[in-house]
Amino acid sequence: MLTHMETLDIRIGMGTDVHAFATDRDLILGGVMIDHDMGLAGHSDADVLIHAVCDAILGAAGMGDIGDLFPDTDPKYKNIDSRILLATCARNLAQAGYRIMNLDCTVFAQVPKLGHKKQEMAASMAETLEISPGCVNVKATTTEHLGFIGRKQGIAAQAIVLIAAQTNPNIRET
Repeated sequence: MLTHMETLDIRIGMGTDVHAFATDRDLILGGVMIDHDMGLAGHSDADVLIHAVCDAILGAAGMGDIGDLFPDTDPKYKNIDSRILLATCARNLAQAGYRIMNLDCTVFAQVPKLGHKKQEMAASMAETLEISPGCVNVKATTTEHLGFIGRKQGIAAQAIVLIAAQTNPNIRET
């Protein structure tokens, strides 16, 4: 039992990303190839879901954002697999003394339908983050034909992560 809950070092981070559809690209979400006639425009593989997760992790740890760590002006990130970026964020988080407790994500896409891929995306990200698949949840929704997503011009994603200090010397058990 904790004697002083205020010494529990937990943090929450939120990330959001948006990418427009592009021709001649694969559609990759959460590290999973999705069958669709268009991919997403971007400097990397444009995995909008993983980019939102990276921002959530970096934000929770007070480490800036994905653009700070992986600038789109750097040619070494051109077409990079976003799982590499996610693994780097996870390593940085661990080096700072934190671990992921829970990750909840939402993908906003009018097309393609993603319900059948949610578990695979969650498992892919859990594997990359080296956490239990039960700690990752992926939801998919449409915008009911509203806005650029509803007009089938792109996809957006949001993620929220709860992190906790791996060890905290200020916590005393009784």
